Amino acid sequence: MNRLIYIIVLSLLIISCEDVIDVDLTTVETRLVIDASLSWQKGTQGNNQEIKLSLTAPYFSTTIPAATGATVVVTDTNNNTFNFIEQGTSGIYQNNTFIPEINGDYTLIINYNNETYTATESLKSVVPIDFVEQNNNGGFSGEDIEIKAFYTDPIDQENYYLFQFQNNQNVPMLEVYDDEFTNGNQIFGFFSDDEMKANDNLDIKILGISKRHYEYLFILLQQTDDESGDPFETQPATVRGNCINQTNPKNYPLGYFRVSETDVFNYTVQ
Repeated sequence: MNRLIYIIVLSLLIISCEDVIDVDLTTVETRLVIDASLSWQKGTQGNNQEIKLSLTAPYFSTTIPAATGATVVVTDTNNNTFNFIEQGTSGIYQNNTFIPEINGDYTLIINYNNETYTATESLKSVVPIDFVEQNNNGGFSGEDIEIKAFYTDPIDQENYYLFQFQNNQNVPMLEVYDDEFTNGNQIFGFFSDDEMKANDNLDIKILGISKRHYEYLFILLQQTDDESGDPFETQPATVRGNCINQTNPKNYPLGYFRVSETDVFNYTVQ
């Protein structure tokens, strides 16, 4: 009986010692985040495009504040000007007159809070996805589903690719590839998800990207890897894109301005 009372008292003491720990995170200056990914899907006119502007938020914030009231313009080397109009106060800016041109140069100009941000990029072409193969015996367990999306790299060209795999509207998985060791060969983009199952819909996109964008994404994906470690650990460096604050360089933005040709393959998992 005495032993039982001791265990109950000890349990109450352990429970009563639980404290709420507040993590004191350093507050940093709010920065503009530019999500300007203009994609020209094969077989379409490519005139409808969208740019999203937001602001950085504290680590534990559950909302991402929109950057509203900006002026967003894209110009090309043919003296065309494309105005992106904000939809309400969403921070989403849209244009329906964009003219895509392979290897054409485009300049993004954003005026926000009396500061001007610019970036320049050329529209990179991409080869189509040839076919998709599925392996149902992948992974360490031998039970994971693996997907390979094959494409044929053009010979005598320096090419860089971004693959986007999106399964049932989940957050897309990104992979980047170059052709340093595969130039002119048929190769594949790879995707595996232990939660993927038969009859799932998988949207596969291949995009042509510049060398600079490849290097940017390569570093970014390494730093955001799920297996990189403690979510509170300090990143080795802030990954900066090609967008520059011309008014106040110290108040640099985050994000990237990309212009790509895209091929899309809709696959149903077997």
